[in-house]
Amino acid sequence: MFNNNKYPRALLLSAAVGVASMGLSLHVSADQYSEAAEKWVNEAFKNSTLSKEEQLKEMEWFTKAAEQFRGMDINVVSETIATHEYESNVLAKAFSEITGINLTHTLIQEGDVIEKLQTQMQSGRNIYDGYVNDSDLIGTHFRYGKVVAVEDIMNGAGKDLTLPTLDLDDFIGLDFTTGPDGKLYQLPSQQFANLYWFRADWFEREDLQKQFKEIYGYDLGVPVNWSAYEDIAEFFSVHVKEIDGERVYGHMDYGKKDPSLGWRFTDAWFSMAGAGDKGLPNGLPVDEWGIRVEECHPVGSSVSRGGATNGPAAVYATAKYVDWLRKYAPPEAQGMTFSEAGPVPAQGNVAQQIFWYTAFTASMIKDGLPVVNEDGTPKWRMAPSPRGPYWEEGMKLGYQDVGSWTFLDSTPEKRRLAAWLYAQFTVSKTVSLEKTIAGLTPIRESDIESEAMTEMAPKLGGLVEFYRSPARVQWSPTGTNVPDYPKLAQLWWQYIAQAASGEATPQEALDGLAQAQDRVMERLERANVQPTCGPKLNEPRDAQYWLDQPGAPKPKLANEKPQGKTVAYDELLKTWEEAR
Repeated sequence: MFNNNKYPRALLLSAAVGVASMGLSLHVSADQYSEAAEKWVNEAFKNSTLSKEEQLKEMEWFTKAAEQFRGMDINVVSETIATHEYESNVLAKAFSEITGINLTHTLIQEGDVIEKLQTQMQSGRNIYDGYVNDSDLIGTHFRYGKVVAVEDIMNGAGKDLTLPTLDLDDFIGLDFTTGPDGKLYQLPSQQFANLYWFRADWFEREDLQKQFKEIYGYDLGVPVNWSAYEDIAEFFSVHVKEIDGERVYGHMDYGKKDPSLGWRFTDAWFSMAGAGDKGLPNGLPVDEWGIRVEECHPVGSSVSRGGATNGPAAVYATAKYVDWLRKYAPPEAQGMTFSEAGPVPAQGNVAQQIFWYTAFTASMIKDGLPVVNEDGTPKWRMAPSPRGPYWEEGMKLGYQDVGSWTFLDSTPEKRRLAAWLYAQFTVSKTVSLEKTIAGLTPIRESDIESEAMTEMAPKLGGLVEFYRSPARVQWSPTGTNVPDYPKLAQLWWQYIAQAASGEATPQEALDGLAQAQDRVMERLERANVQPTCGPKLNEPRDAQYWLDQPGAPKPKLANEKPQGKTVAYDELLKTWEEAR
């Protein structure tokens, strides 16, 4: 995924040199910082792709690099997920003891992180010295010029404060944090995908397999397309109804009018259906939000401007969301938010979920859950999400959340550089494998391929297999077409809620959303607040003109429910192994 040609030679030389060339003494001095490093390496960072000697060398580099910042109070912030809890509770303390920098890592909700970031960008007042901010804002950061790109730190004021063993080549998500100008803006700290989740134990039952084939004419298995997903949802909700005396459902989702309803869609629901264009990590010229760009300038999201937010594929996707929620999910799902719906599959009465975040893995493997066997192995598995009828080979298939270190130009340079040291500490090879084990949100190829992850794999339901597979490149965050993520993202839940509640048809709701997005982009264009690649909207024209052009927006298919297609889970794993 990572293309070396994007990065200047000097940057790669400084970031990718091996441990052996660090030029640090093998002798570890017996001061408080080296003693702290040895304590942490011995007690907390036992799992690492580095040897203990290499870990101590890496920690010695941090101790020496931090000398000029010793005694400073530095504050960083991130959203509250297990990985960041590990950083806040373990790594911040370790860093403070090893470097002498007093590091406070605050945890707040994701929406609050964006709000604080926006406030600092707009006011110029320093609130936090570093943010773990979703790479979904890459288009925002690239256009507003309020972020100090990580690449500029590494080549500029932070050149001598860049870890020699950072090893950028080892990161799996740098494509997602790179702007259209080829520059690295953010440094990934964690990432997780949304995948298909299913009860493998139920799918393997001979009586259910026989019943499914009698009704639908093909094998019960991992659905390859939305037609099969719909058939399986109907099968468990309508035909099976009960397993072991418990009411079961073939689908799980949520529908309450709440900001989290927007994530359900902006996190690539339309791309799963096939609404955008081909291209990885995101479709071009039309992305999974339905926003068209021309020469890096957003030109519209309405079909009349060449966008696809209210096109036939997006309408189809929204109609399926509404239909499945009403017909096949537990009745209470319609009144749930993201956080309320998240734990439901673990309760044991849901057969499958088309859209499930792997960040929930740790909470799905706890002893005693109805979805966990007595030996600790899961009764469930994860697999690639099925694709809708508009999807074509070469398109992204799902969403990957990439929480990434982000630094603002309004932060005083010395504070920013001290925070940069901590950011590197949280992704260093000394600690990254332990962090991956704690939060199950891998960022390094070396950690994914480690023996520790091989040993954990049987209890993680396919997580390790997915991240080791060639399929993972089809999962990506929101891309660079979105010019102002905070302003545009808040529109989605308000309009999608109209469709979810029945207040509007899917077409009406998406027409409203597309027009609202275009109005925001028009305001950005008029205000000229984005000096680089700001919106330049196309004049509206007859929608048919755009539907007749190649690619997105795509005309309505005559048949939106082709034959259902499934694959056996074991066969899926075999194809991944063969492709490695």
